[in-house]
Amino acid sequence: MADPLLFNPRTYDPAHFDPETRRLLRATVDWFEDRGKRRLIEDYRSRAWLADFLAFAGKEGLFATFLTPASAAGAPEEQASGPSDKRWDTARIAALNEIFGFYGLDYWYAWQVTILGLGPVWQSDNAAARARAAELLAEGEVFAFGLSEKTHGADIYNTDMLLEPDGDGGFLASGAKYYIGNGNAAGLVSVFGRRTDVEGPDGYVFFAADSRHPAYHLVKNVVDSSKYVSEFRLENYPVGPDDVLHTGRAAFDAALNTVNVGKFNLCTASIGICEHAMYEAVTHARNRILYGRPVTAFPHVRRELTDAYVRLVGMKLFSDRAVDYFRSAGPDDRRYLLFNPMTKMKVTTEGEKVIDLMWDVIAAKGFEKDTYFAQAATEIRGLPKLEGTVHVNLALILKFMANHLLNPAEYAPAPTRLDAADDAFLFRQGPARGLGAVRFHDWRAAYDAYAEVPNVARFREQADALCAFVTTAAPDEEQSRDLDLLLAVGQLFALVVHGQLILEQARLTDLDADVLDELFAVLVRDFSAHAVELHGKDSATDAQQTWALSAVRRPVVDEARSARVWERVEALSGAYEMAP
Repeated sequence: MADPLLFNPRTYDPAHFDPETRRLLRATVDWFEDRGKRRLIEDYRSRAWLADFLAFAGKEGLFATFLTPASAAGAPEEQASGPSDKRWDTARIAALNEIFGFYGLDYWYAWQVTILGLGPVWQSDNAAARARAAELLAEGEVFAFGLSEKTHGADIYNTDMLLEPDGDGGFLASGAKYYIGNGNAAGLVSVFGRRTDVEGPDGYVFFAADSRHPAYHLVKNVVDSSKYVSEFRLENYPVGPDDVLHTGRAAFDAALNTVNVGKFNLCTASIGICEHAMYEAVTHARNRILYGRPVTAFPHVRRELTDAYVRLVGMKLFSDRAVDYFRSAGPDDRRYLLFNPMTKMKVTTEGEKVIDLMWDVIAAKGFEKDTYFAQAATEIRGLPKLEGTVHVNLALILKFMANHLLNPAEYAPAPTRLDAADDAFLFRQGPARGLGAVRFHDWRAAYDAYAEVPNVARFREQADALCAFVTTAAPDEEQSRDLDLLLAVGQLFALVVHGQLILEQARLTDLDADVLDELFAVLVRDFSAHAVELHGKDSATDAQQTWALSAVRRPVVDEARSARVWERVEALSGAYEMAP
């Protein structure tokens, strides 16, 4: 029997979406299944460019349907004949992320950098550029995001892409960009640079370039992969008024807001990777005989696979609930600005833990060239490092800690958002500042609703202890400059937020209480581990060290509960195997 909590191509039926979304999601699954595991793995090993996949996506109108906002879907007279299926719908984008991750991160990456490349365009008031982007999508083209540079990385305060006025109202752009996905094939590259005749932030410019233009020079692919992560340079590239997307501070904001939109996709890609790897790992372990017994008869194996399973369920619950806050966001509700880096930082690092737990069980099998697991073990490492490192996103999360824990505000409950609506606010987020003023609903309500679940109650003790830490032992002014110490605090706070959205989604989906209790047993152990880490920091004060040890808890043990959850895990054996 298929586990309803995990994606399984054999039983996948996204009935909660509209007919065209269901058709496209199912067609994508079928394309990969028809292609087969042998071809999928061989293309990964040979670093083949994804031309056939992009041809399929173009033929089906996959990217065009999912990545064209309703406002760019056609002229009013064209829309009069009926509603378009084109919209920017985070719920179905998340579903496609999971599918791409399930079959291979290379496919997801071409889609992901297309999303990033479109961000500055859909935020722009340049009607000509928006129309050109919509047309290119309809033609099956991919896009690229020209922000990072070899010297500066993604430091958008500094750029060596220079725009020299040409005397006719336009510019000639010269400079290099580095680590730019799809830079080999993008019909439109959103490029960040600065004017040579304007000092300071007013000189920033985002403009559209074409990778096929003679002044665009492709240098190389900087990684050994089917992903084409390019270095390119422009030499006197002509930039006219129709190419300028943003100028001044708006260009700076467009860069940050684009990353806000794009980095959300990393969580569901990580989920897809873990799901496919879990089917392989459990099937192998269940059928591998050592010392006359299946590997899964050993208690430590059961514990590792059960921990992996409940962590994966937690990843899915958190990400699904975060979609609701993303889609319901607006000028007066910016809670997504916390939950977004959480999906990028917390969910993707959980993905690494899930893979590591399974790899400890299957050991050498995880290296074999005919497994999906071999690429999963490699590719899962990349997601925490894309769109800002774990450290960058943890530091961002910390900006919200005081308001989230101690200063709740009133909000109407965020509904489940699976409706066929356009998430227009994502492209009018406005200035990328004021994070410390963002308010949140009371996190305690989610925990109160599950007070009868033993390990939720145990974890709640730790969350309350963190509030006491913030009010009585918070880092002082000098410690606030010690990022090593602050990041340890950030990990503790992230766990409270992680648990909150897991509980909200558990309530909305009537999650099995055994699974929830087992999951929170893991979170109790995680909180204790991070508390011990804080205790050992060089600059931790006596009061902070005392607090840290007082926050350590032992999960509530229930052997019958753990056995019931193990039965769910063991049932994954043979539940899915990709067609040869």
